[in-house]
Amino acid sequence: MSLLHQIAITKINNVGPVSAKSIIAHLGSPEALWSASAADLVAIPQIAQITAQQILSDRDDALSRAEIELKFIEKNKVSTLYYLNDDYPRRLKYFDQSPVMLYYQGSANLNPQRTIGIVGTRKPSEYGVIQCEKIVEGLKTYGVSIISGLAYGIDTTSHRKSVETGQETIGVLGHGLDMVYPATNRKLTQKMVNHGGLLTEFGHDSKPDRENFPLRNRIIAALSDAVIIVESALRGGSIITATFADSYNKDVFAVPGRVNDEMSTGPNKLIKSHKAHMIESAKDIAYIMRWDEINNQPIQAQLFVELSDREQSIVDYIRSHKELPIDTLQHLMQIPASELSSILIQLEFKGIVRPLPGKRYMMQ
Repeated sequence: MSLLHQIAITKINNVGPVSAKSIIAHLGSPEALWSASAADLVAIPQIAQITAQQILSDRDDALSRAEIELKFIEKNKVSTLYYLNDDYPRRLKYFDQSPVMLYYQGSANLNPQRTIGIVGTRKPSEYGVIQCEKIVEGLKTYGVSIISGLAYGIDTTSHRKSVETGQETIGVLGHGLDMVYPATNRKLTQKMVNHGGLLTEFGHDSKPDRENFPLRNRIIAALSDAVIIVESALRGGSIITATFADSYNKDVFAVPGRVNDEMSTGPNKLIKSHKAHMIESAKDIAYIMRWDEINNQPIQAQLFVELSDREQSIVDYIRSHKELPIDTLQHLMQIPASELSSILIQLEFKGIVRPLPGKRYMMQ
């Protein structure tokens, strides 16, 4: 497949990830879009007549924009991660809203065994900073990669502490790789490229516009096995990330704070409404995630991994059919695609199943 066309389909105005994937699935490749007729496009689910006309009128300009993007990629040694390729992050792969293309600079493994997202207020208290640093440092024991959004405050604290303690950390950006926002994080991002990474779905000319940050937050949530909220008001980016994580069936953790502090209202409400586990340290996270049990499990015992009822059902279906496409599994299991994807990832990490091309799975 042509990298140029893989990029170009993401440059067409008013075509999001779901529509782009539908187009690719029905036409067979991104390149085919540039020879498709209006009738070809209207035959695709989710593509209305007016959308088809918009695509046809914008596709040549989109190709030109992609050529500019490709020059930036080559000049700056940016890695491109296309959603159908093997190097695309596994935790993102099967979410309907996951980006068609990701841009990456860094050395960190995008498929580590364990990931934790840490988000919070841009204006943390001394208490919030101390708690964030303590948790990050404690997570090093468990070999966790730290995911955050490089914003002021808690995000920056989690990245900085990860770099200081030698942990891999991934910054998910709400803009392109041609800039650093906030600019005060320039030195930090340079260190992260060498000891972590920077990841974005936005092209190099994309500015940090307000509407980009909820999109960034969904990637933080999807890349993370669980998300920690350290200080937040009742509304804001951190709560949006927690909501995404909950919808993706990820665990949400929250650091409690004083009842009269505005930046404790978000975490405290999540805890009070049973939408987050209250935590005081990394040990609490490890206990809830059962990491200590896994770490202490004898090698012989790991050959007989304990599975949940749903995990066992999935394993039984795959074993009886030798291999199964993910859409067939979803039909058999009758569970949301995001939940199924999360379970398959865990089974993959446990060494029980393995993915095949074409979104199929077989026993390991």
